[in-house]
Amino acid sequence: MGTFTILLGGELIRTPRLERQIEGSRVIAADAGIGHARLLGLLPELWVGDFDSVPANLPKDLAAVPRKVFPAEKDMTDGELAIAEALALGATSLVLAGAFGGKRADHAFLHLALAVRLAAAGTQVLLTSGAQEGVPVLPGEASFDYDDSTLFSVLGFSDLSGLTVTGAKWPLDSVEVAFGSSLTISNEVKGRLGIALERGRALLLAHPYPLPES
Repeated sequence: MGTFTILLGGELIRTPRLERQIEGSRVIAADAGIGHARLLGLLPELWVGDFDSVPANLPKDLAAVPRKVFPAEKDMTDGELAIAEALALGATSLVLAGAFGGKRADHAFLHLALAVRLAAAGTQVLLTSGAQEGVPVLPGEASFDYDDSTLFSVLGFSDLSGLTVTGAKWPLDSVEVAFGSSLTISNEVKGRLGIALERGRALLLAHPYPLPES
């Protein structure tokens, strides 16, 4: 039971906030996600996937992690397979580390949509790259511990009804948001961020550690 960190193949930086979020969790790597284990000082208990993206020159301890191998022609991504293994082992909370970016935009989108679906089924989910993180938003109320001026957006996965946002530079009071609207993009935290929703599904995407501009 408890929290599992799933190492995915997207972008990841190590931050104090991420260290707190994964502390004490069990760890499963999805294919290329094993490459993040050394960065985070983790040794996964299981490595899942078709192993078509294995990083070169892995340290011996990571190369020796027990593997569960799947064929390349399968009906689930390596990330979804790793999540399924965690749920089978009793996970009630998931940290999807490396959920953003990477070479495959379709995989990154799947992680967002899957997180919302899992949350609707009762599993707590956090998606993170270290620099940015996502939290599913479902009907009800929630508050978040982001610092003032933290950039955030609410990404709708359906029409949203009765959306209220408090503790923000641009608050909202029980508004209707059409699916695909940009109304809830690029807001800033101002106080204690709170979100309430009457109907619909969404994802809060926040940037607690913005990367420097190149």
